[in-house]
Amino acid sequence: AGVSAMTVSRALAAPEKVDPTTRARIRDAVRELGYVPDRLAGGLSSRRSGLIAALVSTLTNSIFAPTVDGLTAAVRRAGYEVLLGSTDYSIEGEEALIAAALSRRPDGLVLTGTIHTSAARELLRNAAVPVVETWDLPENPIDMTVGFSNIEAGRAMTHWLHEFGYRRIAFIGTAGEGDSRGQLRAKGYRRAMAELGLGQPVVITTGGGAPGLAEGAAALARLSERYPEADAVFCVSDIVAAGAILECRRRGVAVPQRLAIAGFGDFDLASEAALDLTTVRIPGFVIGERAGQMLIERIEGRSVEPKVVDVGFDLVRRQSA
Repeated sequence: AGVSAMTVSRALAAPEKVDPTTRARIRDAVRELGYVPDRLAGGLSSRRSGLIAALVSTLTNSIFAPTVDGLTAAVRRAGYEVLLGSTDYSIEGEEALIAAALSRRPDGLVLTGTIHTSAARELLRNAAVPVVETWDLPENPIDMTVGFSNIEAGRAMTHWLHEFGYRRIAFIGTAGEGDSRGQLRAKGYRRAMAELGLGQPVVITTGGGAPGLAEGAAALARLSERYPEADAVFCVSDIVAAGAILECRRRGVAVPQRLAIAGFGDFDLASEAALDLTTVRIPGFVIGERAGQMLIERIEGRSVEPKVVDVGFDLVRRQSA
C-alpha cells in the first residue's frame, strides 16, 4: 500500500483517523493479500479479544435465530463478533461450554436461560466479564438480564383460550431439566387452570432435549389416548404445535373445530402464510439487540441501568384457535 506498518495498524483499528484515500489503498492491499489481522496478538496489548460468547439452548428449528441476529447486529456496530455455542438444553453441557468460552477470553457472555449449575455460576463470578442472561426473568440474576416472564406467558395464553370458550385445556411441554423455561410455561398453565376452576391440569411431556415435529405429533397421540375430551391444547413451542397440527390432519381431527391448538414463539411457521397458528409472540431480535447493547456499555466502562429488562410478550390469535 506504500505506507508504514503503523499507518496500516491505525487504518484497521481506528479507520476514522486515516485519510480516506490512504484507507482505500490499504483496504485494497488487504483484500489482494487475503490478510487477516491477528486478534490474539492485538488482544494481548488491549486485553480485549473482540469476541462475545453466546450460548443458546439449541440450533435446531431456528428458535433462537432472531436473538442471535439481534445480538450480532448490536455488537458488530461496536467492532465485536459473536462466538456461538449450543447447550442442547443441558445445564451440564452449558457448564462445559462456559469453561470453553472463557478459555478464549471473551469480552462478554450471553446465556439463554437462568438455571445454571453451581460450578457454572462460580466460573462466571470469577470471570470478571459482563454477563447477560436472556429469555427469562430470574429472581437472582448473575449480572444483567433481558427477558420476559415465562410463567406469565403460560398463564396469559391459558386465560386467553378460556376467553375464546375452551374449557378442557391441556398442555404439551418438555420433561428435561434443561428446558426450565418450558417448565415455567407449564407452571403458568397450571396456575391459570386453578384460577379459572377448570379442574385437574393435563400435561403431556415430550421428553428432554429440543422437541421437534415428531415429538409434537407423538405427544398429540398420547393426549388423544389420555384426554380425548380435550378441546384445546397449548404447546410449549411453535414447532411442537406444528407437529400436533400435522398429527391432527393425519387422524382427521379438525383444527380448530374439534381441537384448538396454540403455540409459543411466533416463528415463521406460525404465520398466516404457513400454519396460521395462535401463539405467544416473543421479541427475539429485541432480546439479542438489547443484550448486546448492555454488554458493550459495560465493556466500555459505562454503568447499565436498569440491569433487568422485561421486554414482555404478545398474544397473537390466528385460525388454529
